[in-house]
Amino acid sequence: MKNLSREKLLKRIWIDPERCGGKPCIRGHRIWVSLILDLLASGGTVAEILADYPGLVEADILACIAYGSEMSRERYVDIPLEAHA
Repeated sequence: MKNLSREKLLKRIWIDPERCGGKPCIRGHRIWVSLILDLLASGGTVAEILADYPGLVEADILACIAYGSEMSRERYVDIPLEAHA
């Protein structure tokens, strides 16, 4: 996973105002970034999270960490809103 840049990781996060209350989620899922960060903060491991959420991959967990890191710096992270047809 070390070959993924921060920019590529952040592209794994999406915000859709019509889903999950507009909260940042892992792209293609309705799993909040904050849920993954809470699980990690509570001592959960990447392996445990991946076992509990089989649709995720390690890069998704790293993307959540990258997003949280950017937000803790009070930087604006440009995550485009999903358009609906």
